[in-house]
Parts: sequence; structure tokens; C-alpha cells
Amino acid sequence: MSIIDQEERISKLKKLDNPTSKELRERVQEGAKEFKTSWLKLAQALYVISRDKLYEYWGYEKFEHYVEREVGMKKAMAVKLIKTYAFVEQQEPEYIKTEYCEDREANAVPELDAISVLRLAKGKKEITKQDYQELRKQVFDKARSAALVRKDLTAIIKERKHLDPDEEREQRNAAALRRFLNALRSFKHDMDALKLVRADIVKKAEELFKELEAEVEE
Repeated sequence: MSIIDQEERISKLKKLDNPTSKELRERVQEGAKEFKTSWLKLAQALYVISRDKLYEYWGYEKFEHYVEREVGMKKAMAVKLIKTYAFVEQQEPEYIKTEYCEDREANAVPELDAISVLRLAKGKKEITKQDYQELRKQVFDKARSAALVRKDLTAIIKERKHLDPDEEREQRNAAALRRFLNALRSFKHDMDALKLVRADIVKKAEELFKELEAEVEE
């Protein structure tokens, strides 16, 4: 860029930096924060309606009928809102307070989908308390996007599985044993139907089946 072009660009930017553009910028900031937190009011209302079964008083047999016909929302989305709100109310009550978002810039306010990923992470056995706290910081302290939080969660789970080969081996062994049992069941059925072997051998086979099934169920 030449010096003349650079000066023209600076001059143009100065013209655009006026009270009207500043007001517009602030309006976008406030709108972004409202957009990120507006789901809370809706989710809280849906939570109460579902919990107290208020939809029955309004003539709906099921909650999903109410949200689909009156709210125009899919059941899956309504359930996601309710579960995420319940999670926030229990785990992060500060987020529900108005002051939480008022004191933050728009890009520092957590988004619904990121909080939902954190909620799902808390219930996974591969996630340790330390893992959860790190993911929590990403969501509530750094306001990272749901895509990035989900990517980190997937990486943690893969790492945990890699670091626990004994568990993986047990799972493979159990799956192999189940396949073997299914093959034996099929073979036993053919033996019974075609009378291929003596009855006492079939009886021994049945006893073996019971022992193997008990081993798989343990």
C-alpha cells in the first residue's frame, strides 16, 4: 500500500469514527450479550412448565405436544434448554445473575452450546475433576466456542482411553466372548433340531453355556 493510499484510508476511518458509529457499536455489544443470554429466561420458564406439568392445565397431554404446537419448538431443543438451565442453576448459579453478563464484554459471555457441552462432559466417566475444571474455565472464564470445547473434550476422552489399555483389552475380550456365545447358541440350536449328538452331550453343552453367560454378565 502506497503512502497516499494509506493516508486516504486513515482519513476515511476518521470520518467513520463518529458518535453515530460509536452508538451503533455499543448497540451491537449489548445486543450480542442479550442474544447469548436470552435463552435463560425461556429455559427457566420451560423448566417450571415441565416440572409442574402446567401444560396439562392448558389441554396438552404431553410436554412435547405443548412445545411443538404452542411454542413452535422441537422436543429435543426444549429438553436441551431445560437440562442446560438445570445444570447452570446447580453448578454455576452466578451465571444466572444479571450482574454476571453486565460486567463482561460480549465476547466474554459463554454461549448456550458451549455450556451444553460442559454439562455433557460432567457425566462422562473418562473426565476427571481436574479435566472438568479446565473445561469449565474454557467455557465460563474464557467463553470459548462450543466447537473448540467439544474438540478438547474429544481429545481428553481419547487420551484417557489410550492411557487405560487394560480397560480396552477387557472390552475387546468381552465382545469376543459374546460373539463366541452367539455362535455356540446357533450351533446348539442346529444340534437340537437335527439330533446330531446324544442328549447327554447336549446337556453338558447347556451347562457350559450357563457358565459362559455368567462369566460375560459379571
